[in-house]
Amino acid sequence: MNENEQKSCPVTANHVKVALVGQPNVGKSMLINSISNARLHVGNFTGVTVEKSEVLFDYKEHHFTVVDLPGTYMFTDYSIEERVTHDYLCAEAYDLIINVVDSTNLEKNLQLTAELMSMSKKIVLALNMTDEADNEGIEINAAYLSQLLGVPAVKVSAVTKEGIEELVDTVLDVHEKDHQDAKLVFSEAVEEEISNIVTYLTRHKYQAVNTYRNIAINLLKNNQKTYEKLHDNPIWTELQPILIEADKHIELHHSTDDVKEAFAEEYLSFNRGIIAETVKTKKEEVQKLTLTERIDNVLIHPFFGIPIFLFFMWGLFQLTFEIGSIPMDWIDGFFGWFGDVIGPTIANDDMRSLVVDGLIAGVGAVVLFVPNIVILFIGIALLESTGYMSRVAFLLDGFFHKFGLHGQSFIPLVTGFGCSIPAYMSARILKNDRDRLLTLFIISFMSCGARLPVYVLFAGAFFGPEMAGNVLFAIYLTGAMLGLISAKVLKMTAFKGADEPFVMEMPRYRLPSLKLIWHTVTIKTWMYLKKAGTFIAAASMLVWFLSNYPHNKIIEEEYAAKIEKSMSESEQILLNNQMAELLMEQSYLGQIGKFIEPIFTPIGADWKMAVALQAGLAAKEVVVSTLGVL
Repeated sequence: MNENEQKSCPVTANHVKVALVGQPNVGKSMLINSISNARLHVGNFTGVTVEKSEVLFDYKEHHFTVVDLPGTYMFTDYSIEERVTHDYLCAEAYDLIINVVDSTNLEKNLQLTAELMSMSKKIVLALNMTDEADNEGIEINAAYLSQLLGVPAVKVSAVTKEGIEELVDTVLDVHEKDHQDAKLVFSEAVEEEISNIVTYLTRHKYQAVNTYRNIAINLLKNNQKTYEKLHDNPIWTELQPILIEADKHIELHHSTDDVKEAFAEEYLSFNRGIIAETVKTKKEEVQKLTLTERIDNVLIHPFFGIPIFLFFMWGLFQLTFEIGSIPMDWIDGFFGWFGDVIGPTIANDDMRSLVVDGLIAGVGAVVLFVPNIVILFIGIALLESTGYMSRVAFLLDGFFHKFGLHGQSFIPLVTGFGCSIPAYMSARILKNDRDRLLTLFIISFMSCGARLPVYVLFAGAFFGPEMAGNVLFAIYLTGAMLGLISAKVLKMTAFKGADEPFVMEMPRYRLPSLKLIWHTVTIKTWMYLKKAGTFIAAASMLVWFLSNYPHNKIIEEEYAAKIEKSMSESEQILLNNQMAELLMEQSYLGQIGKFIEPIFTPIGADWKMAVALQAGLAAKEVVVSTLGVL
């Protein structure tokens, strides 16, 4: 959308609140980014959006609020993300729904569309990924589709931004209309029972927010919340026998004893009829092996798949250290130069030491590792946005089952390599409470980005630059294996029970959007730098204070006399270092370190390392900043 169309509107502008709904992997978040230039996280695997997000923008004298709801295959409240979407659409106030569908897989996506149409809400259908549909020889007659559904359908592409303005204009048109008559038609038996219930509710003048048709459909589908609302109403006594007979009638016509299965057949039949009328596929294109299938033959090969994944991760950690180490000398030199420039401008010795040795040295020690953080985040973002992560979840499913997990646990676990907080949040995609808790317990074994500076520091110091990348890979892999072993122990003790079946969509491979990866990486890097400029800066100053006080005048005077008598410059440097070491040991920090040193002696850590590790309980990066000050 053009920037001049997004400029701020007057306070008197109309407000439009839109619920963005769709199945996983249809590009909802990317569509919002294309419409409003927002920066929602975009990943090509199920469960990226696990809670609703709001985006605000202005267009043609209107204030828009777009609520991006978690992807859901059906309009149910079985899993957490489905519950968030279901509860919002049923209980919250909004003007209309944008239902985003994948144009390359329209029949599956229309399942949710049909259920949304039964709500009798205003809907706009966004036929996303039309560029991919064109490449696959899929032709959709959007005008005829709109006519059949009674819902406007707009072809769009979040990647190329095709049809974005037309979509927003259509939303405005639908918003200005009083109502919308969606043409969702069931079989004769179902329509007859819906009509009976609507007639009954009309006769008794039942007060409700939703339309009578929507209530009737929910009652026939045994929607629990609709039942609860009507159960305590006086009309329930007469309505219940009507519903019992309706269920029997519908089940009889569908040869099933489950009315939900009957409605699933109804929606499927409706969708197939729509597809037959509006979608054409070139036969020669269907017979060809798609690009996704050709790539999958290699990347999810039963034998080579996992080694390929491990190779990718090894390569990522090699790049993280090898390329990341290049600008580290520049950053280190900059903070050294900055300290030399700032130091002479501060007259007070203590204040100069606080700024140069505490603040600049502490923050600089953490900022030094920004290149490594950026490379790791870029690598993970690339793997997510291409759709490869879903394949890895599929590959690891059998392996994870041996430890009491399943493939879907891989998504929050690999998210933990970036940051633990979104990893905990993404665990909501797991359907089973037991699996969700088990995954939450072992996420902490995954090494987040905050630990990377510590690993890089130690790997470079103890193993040299040649082996550092391999050591990083080994550390991450060891942490993951320890997490899996812990999961197995927990599965055998606290989380006993049968394994949950794992079904996960395999989205098409897509070229990653450089703009979206840039947004993702900059946001995460900014969060890291923000922590360095606030919490870590404060921690560095605290460590400086504890390591410099109380002053020991006796030691300072004793060494001052020795330095004055020394004959060479090297001897003076040695004496200065000895004095600083002794003063450090006599400081508050030295006393704390000496007290807890026996606890860390078995792992070969002295009192300085013991203090740094304790400081790391607040934030992992503080370990590096503490060592930088010490």
